[in-house]
Formats: sequence, structure tokens, C-alpha cells
Amino acid sequence: MRIRISRRLALTAAAFALLGAATAPGVAAASGEKHSSPKPTVVLVHGAWADSSSWAPVMERLRKDGYPVRAIANPLQGLTDDTAYVSSYLSTIDGPVVLVGHSYGGAVITNSAASDPDVKALVYIAGFIPAKGETVGELAAQSSPPIPLVSTSVPGGTDVSIDPDHFRDVFAGDVDRTTAASMAAAQRPANTKAVSDASVDEAFRTVPSWSLITRQDHAIAPDVQRFMSKRAGSHITEVNASHAVMISRPGAVTDTIEDAARSVR
Repeated sequence: MRIRISRRLALTAAAFALLGAATAPGVAAASGEKHSSPKPTVVLVHGAWADSSSWAPVMERLRKDGYPVRAIANPLQGLTDDTAYVSSYLSTIDGPVVLVGHSYGGAVITNSAASDPDVKALVYIAGFIPAKGETVGELAAQSSPPIPLVSTSVPGGTDVSIDPDHFRDVFAGDVDRTTAASMAAAQRPANTKAVSDASVDEAFRTVPSWSLITRQDHAIAPDVQRFMSKRAGSHITEVNASHAVMISRPGAVTDTIEDAARSVR
């Protein structure tokens, strides 16, 4: 009887030893299994004449795929001030970041990423990618025809927005008329300093970048987008879409962002 009990105890001890070995640190790696690292945080920066809600269809897809997502309310008060605001916001996020900018937001991320080593990838969605000393206004002037704007005098300068009668054609040509009308009514004006402040940094020189070019864009000509993207050395994808591509083709936008995110180690 004693021998049987001893054998049972020995077998039990052996079983626990095997269990402990299977769950000990390093054993999973030795057996060929790998623990997946946390996914980078995706930070979305909208441009002029939009707001953070324009990212909603993209955010839904990213969250479904397991990505932490933040959408910043870009102040649209000028490249210098907006860069400082986004840089401050980025400093509150721990871990690697994929920084995404649409339209004018592309100029903002180009400058704000230069001060944050946690930004591991830049993604331009129909975005401006200015070189050092260049203004968004200079790049926008290469697009034709000019955008019909409405100006409003405000304390400290002038705000501009797209003439609502022309909003759909300029900004959202492939969005249904009802949605486009709502976007026109809710558009956030931008201070003229957004186009007159010179860019001071070129984060794309040291941070890998991706660019989604919109072939049916009437706000930033596709050729201008291609020029900037090639100059920045971006991984380029093109899509048949308007400037409001995150509304009309959110899947294409999400794919581009996730391509960039998969490069982060």
C-alpha cells in the first residue's frame, strides 16, 4: 500500500513538473510558439474642411482588427500652432505610433513626427507632404482649377471654407448628395496660416511613409500628390476616389494604414 501511494505521489509530482515546464518563461519560444507584440496606436489627423468624425468608417475597421485608435481634433489654426498641438498630444501616448494625416493633416504630421521618436510610420491619405521651407499654399497652387472659397474675418486673421455650392464637386464627388450636403454644412474652416506657414521639418526623411493617392481628387491634383509622394520616398497606392476617400473608400484607407502598421516592430 505504501508503495502504491508513493508511486501515485511521484506521478503527481512529475505531472506538476511537466505543467510548470510547459508554462515557464522561454519554453513557448523554444517550442516554436511566439507571443504577438501589442499593435501600434494609430493616430488620425484630419485636414481642413473636415473634422475627426470623418474618420469614423476607418476607425471602426481598425478597431475591429485590434488596433488602438485615436482621432485628433486638429485646430486648423496654422501649421506652426497645429504642429505644436499634435506634438503635445503625441507625447501622451505610450508605445509605437502610426501617424496618419489627410489633406492638410499630412503637412501637420510631417512636422509633428520629427519631435517624437515613438512615431514609427507615417501615412498620407490624399495628403500634403511639404519639404522644408515649403508652404501648403505653394503646393496647392499647383492644383487647378482653384478651390472656390468663402472667407471670414476672425480675431487674429482670416478663416476660409469651401463654398457649400461647390463642396461636393471639390471635396466629395463620389459621396452621395445627402451625405455631402451634411459634410458641407459641418465643415470646419481653416485659418489662412494653414497655407502660409512654412514647413520646418521633414519627418519622412527618417520615418518610413505610405501614401494613398486619390485619382478623382479635385482638391489636390493627383499629379501633385504623386510628385510629393515620390519625393518623400513613400510606398504608394492609388485608388479611384475623391478627396473624401475615408468616407467613400474606407477599406482602401484602412488597408494602407494597416500595411504601414505591419512594418512596425
